[in-house]
Parts: sequence; structure tokens; C-alpha cells
Amino acid sequence: MPRPRRWSPSSWILPAYAILAFIFLLIPIAYTFIFSFNDSLKSNISWRGFTFDKWLNVCAVQNGAVCEAFANSIVIGVVATVVATILGTMIAIAIVRYRFRARSGISLLLFLPMATPEVVLGAGLAAQFLAFGVPKDMLTIILAHTMFCISFVVVTVKARVASLDPALEEAGRDLYGSPTQVFLRVTFPLLLPGIIAAALLSFALSFDDFIITNFNSGSVMTFPKYIYISASRGIPAEANVIASAVFLFAIALVLVAQISQAARRRKLAKQG
Repeated sequence: MPRPRRWSPSSWILPAYAILAFIFLLIPIAYTFIFSFNDSLKSNISWRGFTFDKWLNVCAVQNGAVCEAFANSIVIGVVATVVATILGTMIAIAIVRYRFRARSGISLLLFLPMATPEVVLGAGLAAQFLAFGVPKDMLTIILAHTMFCISFVVVTVKARVASLDPALEEAGRDLYGSPTQVFLRVTFPLLLPGIIAAALLSFALSFDDFIITNFNSGSVMTFPKYIYISASRGIPAEANVIASAVFLFAIALVLVAQISQAARRRKLAKQG
């Protein structure tokens, strides 16, 4: 006969703490989503009524300023992500696969942008651009974002490169594959999950960055800068609409990835 389960505080404290932490994290997201339907005028601090107009006319506020800022953030994020992912992947492969002088020093230096406070990094980059007479615009933001994203790409892809089985590449060479063919048909597909993860992380960091962008943007307005400037008078509902749409899009990507992985596992199980 099974013994009755004894009640203990530890059996409910941890689940209760996890639930409260989850609720605490979701409160700002829920607030943003709810107030995206607020029938606000100039301020979006108090609730005035429910409407779909903000979702249907998201670019109507301030002559489309919020949409322009969002588009700038997308362009900057995409360009910085592509450049950082390409350079970071090559650096990660070189550090793991090759032996050369200052290899350990380079590996250490790559961690500095990750460990340096953003206010120090942003101010240092702004001083460099000023010293070289480079005007602050979209290009300076892309250069700054690329610089601090490279470190995250290298760390992510480096772990993937280190986990590869060299026997797979040797098998490709034994089958008379050229170095280019082995890389494109064996190495690159095996590295692709790590590269995609690094690219997504880089884009999220670039799109979300405010401190470094504020130091190096000049008059260019990005979505985080727009949110910061608008916060004093109440973030417009249109900005909440864009933020909610980005959140829903991210959730949809996660669901699609999970569903596709589950379908792939079922297919492999049937084949096995």
C-alpha cells in the first residue's frame, strides 16, 4: 500500500515562486499589449477606451515617425547581423581549427566587448568617430552594433565548431571531395544551427540596443530611442502596437520551430 505523500513547505514554495516570477515578467508585456488598443490622443498613460484604429493606422502618429524609427532599427539590425555573423563565424573557425601566435590573446580580447559596460563602449566609440571626423548617422550605428555583436557570434559559433566530429569531414575528403565541397556539404550544414542561433541573438541585441545607439546615432531615430524620448509623455499606442506585433511574431517563430522539430522527430521515428 503506497504511503500518503507528506506535505512540506518546499513542495509548494518553489512552484509558487516560479509562477510569481513568470507573472512579474509578463506584466509589462500584458500592459503593452492592452494599451495598444487604447483610444488615446497625445498621451497613452490613462485608459480612454477600446479601439482597433491604432492597429489599422499604426503609421498615422507624428507623420509616421514611429514606423520610420522601426524601419531604421530593422535595417540596422539586419545589416549588423549579416556582417557580424559572417565575420564572427570565420573568426570562430580560425580560433578552434588553427594554431597561430596571439591566439589566446585574441580569444581573451573577444570577451572584452561582452564584459565592458555599454555606456563605456558607446562613449569610447563616439570619441573615436569624433576624432576621425566621421559624422554620426546610420553607418556609425551599424559599425558600433557590428563591433559588439561579433563577440556574441564568436562565442556561440565557437562552441558549435568545437563540438563537430572531425571524422565527418575526413569522410568527405576520403570520398574525393574538394575542400570547398567538404565545407559546403559537410561542415557548413553542421554549423548552420549555431550560425542561425548567433544571428538571431545578434539581431535581438542590435534591435534592442539603446545606450550605444544613443551615443553614435546623431539625428537618426531608432525604435528604442523613440520609446525613450516618448516615455516622458506616455508612449504612443502605435509604438505599443509595433512592440506587441514583434512579440507575437517572435512567439510565432518559436511555435513554428517547435512544431517543425516535433514533426521531424516523428518522421525519423517512423523511418527508424
